[in-house]
Amino acid sequence: MPTIIGFEGSANKIGVGIVRDGVVLANPRRTYVAPIGTGFRPKETAIHHREHILTVLSECLKEAGLTPSDIDAVAYTKGPGMGAPLVAVAIVARTVAQLWNKPILGVNHCVGHIEMGRLVTGCNDPVVLYVSGGNTQVIAYGSHRYQIVGETIDIAVGNCLDRFARLLKLSNDPSPGANIEKLAATVDPETCRFLELPYIVKGMDVSFSGVLSFCEQRVPGLLSHCDFTVAEVCFSLQETVFAMLVEVTERALAHCGSSEVLIVGGVGCNRRLQSMMGIMADERGARLYATDERFCIDNGAMIAQAGWEMFTHGVKHELGSTSCTQRYRTDDVNIIWRD
Repeated sequence: MPTIIGFEGSANKIGVGIVRDGVVLANPRRTYVAPIGTGFRPKETAIHHREHILTVLSECLKEAGLTPSDIDAVAYTKGPGMGAPLVAVAIVARTVAQLWNKPILGVNHCVGHIEMGRLVTGCNDPVVLYVSGGNTQVIAYGSHRYQIVGETIDIAVGNCLDRFARLLKLSNDPSPGANIEKLAATVDPETCRFLELPYIVKGMDVSFSGVLSFCEQRVPGLLSHCDFTVAEVCFSLQETVFAMLVEVTERALAHCGSSEVLIVGGVGCNRRLQSMMGIMADERGARLYATDERFCIDNGAMIAQAGWEMFTHGVKHELGSTSCTQRYRTDDVNIIWRD
């Protein structure tokens, strides 16, 4: 029964999780919350991770009721992500692996999300919509790769939402997207004033930079003249960008002949996105799979689960190769654990 500990810190979450044969034994984390009107920057985020990682590690072992001798391997996020936070966490993971005399595994962050989603939901061979602050990809498995069949051609959907929240001076606690979602949920769709926004789908790809630029140029004036409420513009943005995501995901279902959709990544816990995707899946006779905040949002257990798959299939990395990279494509990874 291999037991893997995973370290995640590619963005503003620092998490340590332990997985043993498909069971999450512990998964504590901390979040760096930037001041209102700002985003989280690499330097401050890395400092936050360094300040909290040993506490989170201790909590993780205590929650799982384990000692270092019970751990079979150490997994950490190799990339993609923000450079300074990635390095801060990788240094601790490398040190722990040497102190405990355990093998170490560098995990692709995106693959971690997918493997955690597959574990928690029990789906078989889904089309995956991976949506977060740094990534927007439509993925299908084939030939031992998670093939990217569609993606953003500029910024990620989560980045669009985060920057829109900054424009409105919304709190970053617990997250900008969560606060947009709460405001949008207060609107009556039948009576609200809907702001028409750019809708940009190019084949299997999407674009969000134009939507954001339009909002930055027009929304402050519209709000100051009371043409729209803050809640109405939040509702309008969500409906527009989520409709784009549903469209390309539906097209991927048709191309791949799949009957399953799995949403992963931090934006994936948005209930409105799940609802819209669920309607599309029902109309196609497909099934939607999604997780809640425990596993959609960056966490250590997802890195541990991907590490577990790698370890049980004989993957081991030499210490000298356990670097970090900010650019690490989902389809760069050889998925040897799937048929």
